[in-house]
Amino acid sequence: MITFFNPLHHGHAPAHEFFRGERVPCFETPARLDYVAAALQARGHRLQQGTQDSAAVLAQVHAPRYLEFLQTSWAQWLALDAANGQRQPFPSVWPIRTLRADREPDNFIARLGLYSMDNGSPLAAGTWAAAKAGADAAASAAAHVAAGARAAFCCTRPPGHHAGPDFMGGYCFLNNAAVAAQWLRQQGAARVALLDVDYHHGNGTQSIFYQRADVLFVSLHGDPRTEYPFYLGHADETGSAAGLGYNLNLPLPAGSDAACWFAALEQACTRIAAHQAQALVVSLGLDTFVGDPISRFQLTQTDFSRLGQRLARLGLPVVFVLEGGYAAAELGSNAVNVLEGFENQGGRA
Repeated sequence: MITFFNPLHHGHAPAHEFFRGERVPCFETPARLDYVAAALQARGHRLQQGTQDSAAVLAQVHAPRYLEFLQTSWAQWLALDAANGQRQPFPSVWPIRTLRADREPDNFIARLGLYSMDNGSPLAAGTWAAAKAGADAAASAAAHVAAGARAAFCCTRPPGHHAGPDFMGGYCFLNNAAVAAQWLRQQGAARVALLDVDYHHGNGTQSIFYQRADVLFVSLHGDPRTEYPFYLGHADETGSAAGLGYNLNLPLPAGSDAACWFAALEQACTRIAAHQAQALVVSLGLDTFVGDPISRFQLTQTDFSRLGQRLARLGLPVVFVLEGGYAAAELGSNAVNVLEGFENQGGRA
C-alpha cells in the first residue's frame, strides 16, 4: 500500500521532557519515524509526500483560537526573549475546576497552560510545520482511500490522538486520525469507524467525536486508573447527545498478554461490523509492544502481523495513522508487520 510520509517531522525535535518528576530526553523523537521509513523501504513499500491541504478539515476538528495559538506559539515565545530560542517552554498553571477557560490570558505561559492537558508535549521551532505536514499526510491518505484504494498508511510524527478540540497533550498537537475520519466523511462515507489500538487511550479523538453518531470511536488501551491519560478512557464513557452509544472503551489491566488483548480486539471488531461502517481509520499505536519503555502490554512482533490480518477480515477500506511506539529500533518492523499482515490477508490496496 502507499505510505504518505511527513517530510518535515525532523523540525519537531525538542530535547527533553518531564517524566515521573525527572527531566529526561524525549521519548518521542525523529528517530522513531526514521526507523519506520527505513523498514518500509527495505521491504519494498512506496513512500510519497502528501499533497492535500488539511487546513479546512483542521478547522472542523479543532477550535480556531487553538489553531491560531499553535501556529504562532514559537514566535510568541521568541518575542518574550530572543534567548528563548535555546529554551523549551513548559506550562506551569492550568485552568482546572472552578477556573475560567473562556478568557485567553495575555501571559504566554498561562496561554500555554490553557491549551495543554499536561507538561509532556514540549514545543520546538518546527513543531507547527511538522504537525501541519502530518495532518496533510493524514488527509492525503484519506483522499487516496476515498478515491478507491483499499488502504493507505500515514507515516507521521508527532502523533495526534491525545490532541483534542482545543488542547495538546501526550506528545500530540493536531489530531491526524480525526482529520482522516472527517475527510472520509466529507468525501461521502456516511459512517466511519475509528479504532485506536495505542496503549494509551485516545482521549483527544474521543472528545472530538463524543457527541456524533457518524464516527464510531472504539479504543482498547491501558486502564486509566493506572495509565496515562488517567482522566478519560473508562468503560462507562459511551457517548452523549447524538453520539450516545457510539463510543466504546475497552480498558485492560497493565501487563495484559496477547490473549487478553486480542479478545478485546474481537469485541472492537464486532462493534465496528455492527456500525456498518463504510471506512475505517486505525490509530496505529505500537507501544503495546512488550519492549516499549513507557507502556505495559505484552504483544510481540508476530502479534502485529496478526492484528493486520484481523483488520483485513473486516473488509473495509482503511487509513492507518501512526501514533505511539517508543521502542524506536523495533518500531519499523512492528509497523510494517501490521501493514503486511493486512495485505497478506487480502487487504491489498
